[in-house]
Amino acid sequence: MSKYWSALAASIKPYVPGEQPKDKKYIKLNTNENPYPPSPSVIEAIRAAADDSLRLYPDPICSSLRQTIAKYFSLSDNQIFVGNGSDELLAFCFPAFFNPGVRPILFADITYSFYPVYCRLFGIPYETLPLDEDFRMPVEQFYKPNGGILIANPNAPTGRFLDLTAIESILQRNTHSVVIVDEAYIDFGGASAVGLVGKYDNLLVVQTLSKSRSLAGLRVGFALGHEDLIEGLRRVKDSINSYTLDRLALAGAQGALEDEAYFRQTTAKIIRTREETVKQLEALSFTVIPSTANFIFITHPAHAAETLFAKLRERGVLVRYFKLPRIDSWLRVSIGSDDEMAAFAEALRNISAI
Repeated sequence: MSKYWSALAASIKPYVPGEQPKDKKYIKLNTNENPYPPSPSVIEAIRAAADDSLRLYPDPICSSLRQTIAKYFSLSDNQIFVGNGSDELLAFCFPAFFNPGVRPILFADITYSFYPVYCRLFGIPYETLPLDEDFRMPVEQFYKPNGGILIANPNAPTGRFLDLTAIESILQRNTHSVVIVDEAYIDFGGASAVGLVGKYDNLLVVQTLSKSRSLAGLRVGFALGHEDLIEGLRRVKDSINSYTLDRLALAGAQGALEDEAYFRQTTAKIIRTREETVKQLEALSFTVIPSTANFIFITHPAHAAETLFAKLRERGVLVRYFKLPRIDSWLRVSIGSDDEMAAFAEALRNISAI
């Protein structure tokens, strides 16, 4: 601990991202990256944007990209906010919509582990709501006074999806709170809550181009909601950094959203691979939580998750292990290409045979 740190810096426990090793080449099934490259339209757009204009600041309000997103979702551009990945957007949400020292915000006890990090960083009180033994959310737990609600849907790391009837029920019972639905993985089988944006002024839907559009390296996320919520995000952003997206990211994001056929093709491939992988794992006696994400959550009755994690790593396969209460017997496995998942299944067979 440095003597120069503030009390805040000394007290927080930062989020730990998935391992990005450099010692050798691995099959990376640990960070939910898309196994397929971005659309060729993305590369073409970035090349076209890599010109003398890079000496100029980008558009601070990202007008063209916001208009493209608005058209895609049949919204108006004043209902769209874009930023440097959905993590940054979520960070902006905390000072924009949640208040320190009052009612706690609510989220699941097993969910995206950045949420409590943000709470500690911004001094926001929070209460975690326990998922049941099958990692389902008892929705009625949200029916109580609160300072805001966060729902990852599909949830991470479990992959479970909460249907829109449940989401709408939560919105109806929390009209004085902002309800944020974090849809980082929505394109792999779930139904988006975007269609509810025009009906509920307290709903903010957050999505990303990192997963289904293969742009994790470009960092583009966006939020969709009532214009008052969007203005709240803009006020926070412009108090930190007016230029959150650079010219190349804006161009690449535009290219990705304009190639719908490629997007549909790659997400369909990942869904098919996920379902085939589930069959193979169940044949090996794994329990697999039903997933609508580009990852699965698995456990085995005879093999400890931490041991499987280590043995897979020895064989050049990376998965994600969370040494946390309730989930320390589970592994989260990103869905890679067919060849990568075949290698993963073969590694498991070899480990089981030892």
